[in-house]
Amino acid sequence: MALHVRGVVLPGDEVRDVYLVGDRVTFEPVPGAETVASGGFVLPGLVDAHCHIGIRPGSAPVESVDEARALAMLDRDAGVLAMRDAGSPYPYPELDDDPEMPRLSRAGTHIAPPRRYLRGLFTETPAEELTSRVLEQARAGNGWVKIVADWIDRETGDLGPTYDFDTLKAAVDMAHRAGARVAVHTFDEKAVEACVRAGADSIEHGTGLTVELAETMASEGAALVPTMINVETFEGIAARADGKFPAYAAHMRRLQAGFPEVVRAAYESGAQIFAGTDAGGGIDHGLLAEEMMLLHEKAGMRAVDVLAAASWRARAWLGLPGLVEGGFADLVVYESDPREDLSVVRTPSRVVLRGRVVR
Repeated sequence: MALHVRGVVLPGDEVRDVYLVGDRVTFEPVPGAETVASGGFVLPGLVDAHCHIGIRPGSAPVESVDEARALAMLDRDAGVLAMRDAGSPYPYPELDDDPEMPRLSRAGTHIAPPRRYLRGLFTETPAEELTSRVLEQARAGNGWVKIVADWIDRETGDLGPTYDFDTLKAAVDMAHRAGARVAVHTFDEKAVEACVRAGADSIEHGTGLTVELAETMASEGAALVPTMINVETFEGIAARADGKFPAYAAHMRRLQAGFPEVVRAAYESGAQIFAGTDAGGGIDHGLLAEEMMLLHEKAGMRAVDVLAAASWRARAWLGLPGLVEGGFADLVVYESDPREDLSVVRTPSRVVLRGRVVR
């Protein structure tokens, strides 16, 4: 059964009727198509560019494919029809082509040195094994590798890089030769500089960015996924560390306080920015709209640019077409124009995935 979305405003202010035939979009009328929405504003399916469906609340690995799928459904019902899982301790390649799932880009397991990440969620990798482990995880994912580039160093009592620059650069080069892109977790100022210089494809969080580094990212095409909703939790992390690691606690508070200006500087420099929640563990799934609001209200991104960062530009970044003739039949319908009031993204009226209404 073909579906019909009548008289909707597309990005760019064009008013069109959209028809969905199987998993494809057409603007050619299809006789007998079922009308599922009339009027409103339509976006290509939203994208959570940084989440973890392999990690359950409480930061433990999921125990089954069904549990990972259930977490993804929370995002899907909020209009997220594509996602990038930025590292999972649980393998689930069978979900790559699951017709119920949002379209899935994913890394393998996080890679970090021993004792330098969350217990049970990463592959322990000394520096001398990093390139071989990157190759292994490139094969385990479907296009991405995730490296933890900094974490608390218990010997110094503060954040610090996990790998030296030459080791990191060799690992990034290895991933690229294997056909994978590299996402790097980084909070620390020194670590994020090394990641940008090493040619990482996406900076996750990026609280230590400077204006100069943001400009370098813009010129080289690297992306920033700020996960502002995650950085909002830094005060709680700092409070738990105050007694034992006061330097680390103070550092995390400084990073949180300055982060809106960091994202604003990256935005004004022209760097690619995509919306991601870091859902899994400490952040609930289904909150992409709240991340979008933070990008708008705290970082000063224009509403239309936030929409692009969470929809058509993000889809293109992951290799997915938007609402074009022959594109995938993934769309979200809103009653009114989110460019005028971005909070509309919290309440989609229709969600259509692969040509089927799921909400």
